[in-house]
Amino acid sequence: MAVGLGPMPTLHPVPGFELGIASAGIKRPGRKDIVVMRCAEGSTVAGVFTTNAFCAAPVILSRKRFLGNVRYLLTNTGNANAGTGEPGLAAAARACAKLAELAGVDENAVLPYSTGVIGEPLPVEKIEAALPAALANLSVDNWADAAAGIMTTDTLPKGASRQFVHDGVTVTVTGISKGAGMIKPNMATMLGYIATDAKVAKGVLQDLLRDASNKSFNRITIDGDTSTNDCCMLIATGQAALPEVTQASGELFAALKQAVLDVSMELAQAIVRDGEGATKFVTVQVNGGANHQECLDVGYAVSHSPLIKTALFASDPNWGRILAAVGRAGVPDLDVSKIDVFLDEVCIASRGGRAASYTEDQGARVMAQEEITIRIELGRGACSETIWTTDLSHEYVKINAEYRT
Repeated sequence: MAVGLGPMPTLHPVPGFELGIASAGIKRPGRKDIVVMRCAEGSTVAGVFTTNAFCAAPVILSRKRFLGNVRYLLTNTGNANAGTGEPGLAAAARACAKLAELAGVDENAVLPYSTGVIGEPLPVEKIEAALPAALANLSVDNWADAAAGIMTTDTLPKGASRQFVHDGVTVTVTGISKGAGMIKPNMATMLGYIATDAKVAKGVLQDLLRDASNKSFNRITIDGDTSTNDCCMLIATGQAALPEVTQASGELFAALKQAVLDVSMELAQAIVRDGEGATKFVTVQVNGGANHQECLDVGYAVSHSPLIKTALFASDPNWGRILAAVGRAGVPDLDVSKIDVFLDEVCIASRGGRAASYTEDQGARVMAQEEITIRIELGRGACSETIWTTDLSHEYVKINAEYRT
């Protein structure tokens, strides 16, 4: 339903990074389901990956290969190539080898990515047949088409772009993502690709992506499920006429860090806004924690509660469900008499019970909105964390009940 998610913004081309799209017909004939991305020679690549022990074959290969010289990224939708064992690894490697052969590069320079149904063999022949068309389609202007090409249950493509000027040189950061269900860190069921024409040392780039992901992709949840296929990649092509960023300091690094964070945050929130069956975009803000982990524990207890999520769908200000979730979050020695809970700016609970000023009409008014903030003040310290989530609707159940049909 794409809550507050409008048309695709302008996605600025990134010099040294090209994208090509083709149809392999993996899940249905004619569907554009293959995306090939080409990095300029000398690009540096960073990656963060799912922590699911049953990670997919392409995750295993990409996690190994991104440490070397990367030239191509190959994505297919319609089949996750997860839960496929050794045959799945062989299939992913075969698809990469074919692309490497066609492109004239070493097969280890190709990184594979897959998304779709778990447990089914990867149709390698279909992918191989589509690769020449994808290579012929390569262009720096294909970001929007690629965003559509990596979609699964998404209703809209997702992209974000930023530019800044440093010493008279324009630097670009552009990214796309997919994801709508099976969303929960670490990471979320998502694929994300961000590229910049800045020149960045590999270690600095990896730290930059990890930090940006922890503040964006690792702060979203739809349903509490961590996928087998999550990956987010950050590519620096080095085509901008600026010195290499070799340290996490200085004006150029600061500007690049902010641009990468802005793009990551926009992509992450777009995933939540397009959550499967979502009718509400919900910000859960936890303040006053003694440490960041207890803020996250409270935030996820609220965000994952099916009782709260269904109340959000019904626009029912059943504030007792929020108190119950906070109370079971496992925060040690939690003094409920210090806790205040707000819906937007309406205080619904204070000092362990219903706020004296609260009325049901106030709560109902906030809950009827498409965008809602649940703010929890713990009164224990100075730490804060924010998580973005959705409600849980009939449509979510329908989508996932019919996913393979």
